[in-house]
Amino acid sequence: MTKELENNLMLSDEIVSSKIYFIRNVKVMLDKDLAELYGVLTGNLNKAVKRNIRRFPEDFMFQLTKNEFENLKFQFGTSSWGGTRSLPYAFTEQGVAMLSGILNSDRAILVNIQIMRIFTRTRETLTDSLSVKLEIDEIKKKLESQDKNIELVFTYLDELIEKQDNLIPRQQIGFKPNDK
Repeated sequence: MTKELENNLMLSDEIVSSKIYFIRNVKVMLDKDLAELYGVLTGNLNKAVKRNIRRFPEDFMFQLTKNEFENLKFQFGTSSWGGTRSLPYAFTEQGVAMLSGILNSDRAILVNIQIMRIFTRTRETLTDSLSVKLEIDEIKKKLESQDKNIELVFTYLDELIEKQDNLIPRQQIGFKPNDK
């Protein structure tokens, strides 16, 4: 694989990221998008997958339901999707990795490496976001606790001020010098 080929095939991360969808609570890429990135026809990609179907269990690849497909088209405001005759296949991160074993072109290998890196960065970003969210929640709890403590201090101060204002003069007891 030449460096020139590698440079020519570098896709922007935004292009690849825009082709990652969240379906059935899983990040996936659709067969038509993968075929486009790999530079092959969608039908040829699917044929290669069907010839190696044992490599693609349901947690690696699944076919969208009609409802999922319609919902996806609706999200993008597309009335038809390039003459799609059958429901598309969705590949999870593991399914995309498995594709590298059946598509051996230099382009497929380079694109696959880039896709894997983007999946990894996405996972890291989600993990970082979750840890930041947990830290923010912890800070909020501490602030709520401090608010309650400050409120209690002010309540005690108010009580002390009220007692000071309503002070009844006390009669002195003890030795009194004689006034002459």
